[in-house]
Amino acid sequence: MLVNRAYVPPELVGDDEADAWPWSVPCVKELLADGIVFDAPVTFLVGENGSGKSTVVEAIAEGFGLDARGGRAGRKYGNDRPKTVLGERVRLDLTSRGARMVSGPRTRKKGYFLRAETAFGLMETVWGLPGYWEENTSEMSHGEGFLTVFEAMFRQPGLYVMDEPEAALSFASCLRLVSLMHRLGQSGAQVVCATHSPILASTPGARILEVGEHGIQPVEWRDLLLVDHWGRYLSDPEAYLRHLIPADERG
Repeated sequence: MLVNRAYVPPELVGDDEADAWPWSVPCVKELLADGIVFDAPVTFLVGENGSGKSTVVEAIAEGFGLDARGGRAGRKYGNDRPKTVLGERVRLDLTSRGARMVSGPRTRKKGYFLRAETAFGLMETVWGLPGYWEENTSEMSHGEGFLTVFEAMFRQPGLYVMDEPEAALSFASCLRLVSLMHRLGQSGAQVVCATHSPILASTPGARILEVGEHGIQPVEWRDLLLVDHWGRYLSDPEAYLRHLIPADERG
């Protein structure tokens, strides 16, 4: 483990900001209280669009020194982009190993932030550069490109943050990522992932945090709302489709 807790000291948020984004988002507001405690090597934040899970994982990545746009830790040339509003104020309680990694030389920093919405542009920019992968991912399918990144960059013990990595993955590729995340967790690495995928969230031993109007609460995989919906839909699509598509259009 590298990170024990992510939180925002309340004194860093002025009274005039408290009701504005992102502090108005329930899960972000929880960071002003006890924050998020990480007690397992692999943690999933699961929730609907707009629940704030991507905002939170982005800030955790920034708090560890990763670029909010994505990329690996310890790269030689950084950028001058300002941090996000939340990333600027989030604080991480680090383990002794995490603290040594963050405060040590560039070559000691290990980790990667993969966010689906910027991954393709980044992949086309950095392939072939020292410290990345040699394959030209622009000549691959999106799913193959993502798997190339995972297999090349997600190896050493470090902090691996992902925002909806399932976006480009097939069922079989999601299973490969489950296996990879499980191995990372056992190797001493730490994974924090925002996802909509019931497949990824089923990673053995993972801690699952459901994000929504209630804020953040731990939940077992079988009790996840998205697992319930997927199970119901796959067993009886008509139960959902009849509310969305008129009967005479469903054939």
